[in-house]
Amino acid sequence: MTQSHACHRISTSSTLSVWVLALALPLPAMAEFKPMNDGALSGVTGQAGVTIELETKLSIDRFSWIDEGSLNVNGLRLSGQNDTVLDNMKLTIDIAGDGEVLEHGFSEIARRANSGLLDPNNPDMADALAKYSVAGSFGKQFDSGDLVMHLGATDYGDPTSLEDYLQAVDFELAVDSVTSSGNEGSATLFSDILLQGHIGPTDLVIRNGGSSTRTLTNGNEVSGSELQLDTHFEITNGSLNWDAADVILLFNFAAVGIEGLQIHNRRGDDTLGHFGMASATAKLSRGTSAASAKEGLSVHDVEFRADIDMPVFKVGGTSIGSVQFTDFAITNTTMMVYGH
Repeated sequence: MTQSHACHRISTSSTLSVWVLALALPLPAMAEFKPMNDGALSGVTGQAGVTIELETKLSIDRFSWIDEGSLNVNGLRLSGQNDTVLDNMKLTIDIAGDGEVLEHGFSEIARRANSGLLDPNNPDMADALAKYSVAGSFGKQFDSGDLVMHLGATDYGDPTSLEDYLQAVDFELAVDSVTSSGNEGSATLFSDILLQGHIGPTDLVIRNGGSSTRTLTNGNEVSGSELQLDTHFEITNGSLNWDAADVILLFNFAAVGIEGLQIHNRRGDDTLGHFGMASATAKLSRGTSAASAKEGLSVHDVEFRADIDMPVFKVGGTSIGSVQFTDFAITNTTMMVYGH
């Protein structure tokens, strides 16, 4: 059974919440969505964009993928920290004009640094100013017809406080267990997952590449129209039991317990431009594999950058000390996903 409680305040000024909104729509209604051409858009008021202020709390008793057996996510809950309402989120949605500059990433930080509210000499600030200063504005430049969604905060607090900005949206993700089942019985992969932290600027962009295609370095051909995800976040406290599972097919952490987990980017040589937060980017589009000629979903240009701290690392219920990863990076990663 799925339970969700949401309160939305919508104004017509200008990925987390996107999925909540999509799931809330009945399928027949979604089936009626049709693209609008320029002529149709000319008759719509409030063309400067749409802003959605969102408060929500989501719980799912069980989510299952069923094949010959099943993979089950049990007791999933997404909320604010300490099981409160996930709030103070603002989603802006725009359809870009040709060369239009729209809010993206840490562009709000660049705007504040430029106006003297934040120290422009801070290395991260200087990087943001260089990256997000475009044509006298602050953001990222887009092409005509690109759909741009930016998730930030409704209220960032003190405009001179970087800490207020980075901690404006707090969240808590809890999962009772992740299990697999089949004819042989069932097994628990993970259990007692709890992650608390903050959501930084998150962008979801659907690039309007028309029917164009491009070739990746591995030879895969992908559509020029693609979904682009960029997000920053940090985990300030997390715990889980790693009962039986692999990490990127290399490390098996069976019978491992982790407490006090933190995921950030405050250490090492890869911190510039991230303001201490972990980051993840990916692009998704239709693609054709150069190796198998199969058509499917291409997930490419994937990057994940973080420092990971596990101060309590247990094996078989006994602590073996602490584990740290510095400048942990996943790069040059491409996947082609298709059925068989």
